Amino acid sequence: MSSDMRQTPAPLTDDELRSLDAHWRAANYLSVGQIYLMDNPLLTEPLRPEHVKPRLLGHWGTSPGLNMIHPHLDRLIKNRDLNTLCVWGPGHGGPAVLANSWLEGSYSETYPDVTRDAAGMARLFRQFSFPGGVPSHVAPETPGSIHEGGELGYALSHAYGAALDNPDLLVVCVIGDGEAETGPLAAAWHSTAFLDPVGDGAVLPILHLNGYKIANPSVLARLPEDDLDALLRGYGHDPLHVTGDEPAAVHRALAAALDTAVDRIDTVRRAAREGGVTDRPRWPMIVLRTPKGWTGPAEVDGVPVEGTWRSHQVPLAAVRDDPAHLRQLEAWLRSYRPEELFDEHGVPRADVLACIP
Repeated sequence: MSSDMRQTPAPLTDDELRSLDAHWRAANYLSVGQIYLMDNPLLTEPLRPEHVKPRLLGHWGTSPGLNMIHPHLDRLIKNRDLNTLCVWGPGHGGPAVLANSWLEGSYSETYPDVTRDAAGMARLFRQFSFPGGVPSHVAPETPGSIHEGGELGYALSHAYGAALDNPDLLVVCVIGDGEAETGPLAAAWHSTAFLDPVGDGAVLPILHLNGYKIANPSVLARLPEDDLDALLRGYGHDPLHVTGDEPAAVHRALAAALDTAVDRIDTVRRAAREGGVTDRPRWPMIVLRTPKGWTGPAEVDGVPVEGTWRSHQVPLAAVRDDPAHLRQLEAWLRSYRPEELFDEHGVPRADVLACIP
């Protein structure tokens, strides 16, 4: 595909940027709340030990990256009226997927008792990874789920399976560092060879490299960019890179990359469907690099956490027993400025919801 066939996407407007960032902060707040809280969801009083779950289980490290991607897909669907499905490979990032489902309203449609207000937020928090509640990963109970997130490796295969024989469907597949190292995922990259741009849909992989899996650096995040590009091009992709740790810059770059990717998919489809081109296309994909545990605690007990493997699951593990951890958790939650995101009844404000189709 020649470069002159690719359109230049319009930059985000200030209103779009404000809405995307508000939605991202709200989803981050809800993700932390699900991992930690069983009461006081809006922090209407100082946080106390009894507001915190007695057993903490969940995965924070991948959640802020997933929360960044979700509202941008909302924007894409809203602006372009796309028929789109997303498969979340880091399915253990359940807090993020559930948070966004609750924000967009699909969770309350499926589970009317989990209302989109303070009472529903409290229920959303309390049920997460709790006896009689919901799993800590994306599961069959999650609205819209076709992919169970408790076992890594199959996201890309499921994404291609959804796209086959669905010519109008765009399947976005988010792949995490750890999943990218599994055998099934490594084999699934070759699925581009079987995708027919005339009779099948398209798959847009987003390889989310935050640098670490559960307890070690990840392999693909350590490859020089040229080597990673060569690998991905060999699989049949043309990578677009988005890298950063400053939210506004990442919002702008990710929006541009997604617009460019969809434009390139449209070009491939038109060439095959209207122009009769039979050459194997090189499909776009996105490589997103953001810090693991982004916006979470930078240090805990003097040890670096944000941007390290220590943020993978529960960064503050002794909140009920350690007053310093409790204060740090409250500061972390308040850093998202929830009073700007939810009204006094816990209903998401208009800015938070503006990007939703």
